[in-house]
Amino acid sequence: MAILNKEEAKAILQKIIDLSKAETVEANLGGYQGGNIRYARNTVTTAGVETNTSLSVTSNFGKKSGSASINELDDAALERVVRRSEELAQFSPENPEFMPPLEAQELKDSITFKQSTADITPEDRTKIAETSIGPAKAAGVVAAGFEEDYNGFGSMMNSNGLFAYNRGTSTDFTVTMRTKDGTGSGYAIHDYNDISKLDTAAASERAIKKAVDSKNAKAVEPGKYTVILEPAASVGLISNMMWNLGARRADEGRSFMSKKGGGTKLKEQIVDERVNIYQDPFNEANPSRTWTGSGLPVEKMDWIKGGVVENLRYGRFWAKEKGVEPVPFSGRYIMDGGSASTEDMIKDTKRGILVTRLWYIRSVDPQTLLYTGLTRDGTFYIENGQIQYPVKNFRFNESPIIMLNNLETLGKQYRIDGNMIPVMKIRDFTFTSLSDAV
Repeated sequence: MAILNKEEAKAILQKIIDLSKAETVEANLGGYQGGNIRYARNTVTTAGVETNTSLSVTSNFGKKSGSASINELDDAALERVVRRSEELAQFSPENPEFMPPLEAQELKDSITFKQSTADITPEDRTKIAETSIGPAKAAGVVAAGFEEDYNGFGSMMNSNGLFAYNRGTSTDFTVTMRTKDGTGSGYAIHDYNDISKLDTAAASERAIKKAVDSKNAKAVEPGKYTVILEPAASVGLISNMMWNLGARRADEGRSFMSKKGGGTKLKEQIVDERVNIYQDPFNEANPSRTWTGSGLPVEKMDWIKGGVVENLRYGRFWAKEKGVEPVPFSGRYIMDGGSASTEDMIKDTKRGILVTRLWYIRSVDPQTLLYTGLTRDGTFYIENGQIQYPVKNFRFNESPIIMLNNLETLGKQYRIDGNMIPVMKIRDFTFTSLSDAV
């Protein structure tokens, strides 16, 4: 009973509303069937399928709320979870930022569901591993990878008449290739709603080439370099910037969007004018759910356009405090790119560094969005338009704001971590020290 259709979910949620004795009530019902296959040292280590359905109920008495959850859906279980949530609400302190459930909203159906992903079989997952392990063995490298797929639904209803439903699928694939002597490493990552778009053989071949080419890396002096950042290298920094576009923190002087002396940088240019970042739940390559957890509609919206911050994210409470409408973030974003390939950028670079991936990214200064972290899985020195040799990994100290102000070239887009990110060429990227890790 993991996957319920719209009418089945609505019927169960309506039972919750009918059972409630609270002033207002909200219920969330979701379920999924998920599968995965994992391999390491060129051998499958685990594989499996998991199914689950869960229901949570939040009861409100004034500004007091209580929540309870359950994964049984018979009538007796529904009665228990409603009464438990009401009991907890009565014991809870008042929430000064309580917002009542939304009224009914006009919500569009999403395009997040793909039948090809829902139909995946254990044999399909085995083939995914085979197309990675086989080429790795042939190349004399060691593969470690993970494929995970999801087929599920989410729904909600409240006592004010709001009902929302979404069906979605996804697949995520990552692979790391290592040379047997441990001196070379390559990496590839892909995610899609439609698993028929996932080419694990091509991804594995790229990772193998990176591993072989990155053997016996040389040390070069840290400093400021022109860099070519593949999407796995830039996505962490860009995502951190996006999640920090919150109005409340900006208004309270706690973010990079705060201005000295008060106010925010809304409607100001903060990065290169070629930077455009937006959300679009109906983007074919990167669709998302069309409603938030509270039931607000998610629409196409510009966050940064022409380098200017067009919108800040407003939660319902802070929007009420400021007398504006809520502005929800879908959790996924699209950054416009250009036509240049990674190879084009390399040919156009006199001296620089190609970075496959950044990891272990940590905040240094939230008000300048300064972060630190490490490169890994293939870092290469470029000179006179050609990759000359692999280099040891670096620690970096960099802000995505500074990075996007030092933009030289935007390349082709790729989907990664649920977002669309282009390859980017950046000048004066700051490397502070070397790392012996591969």
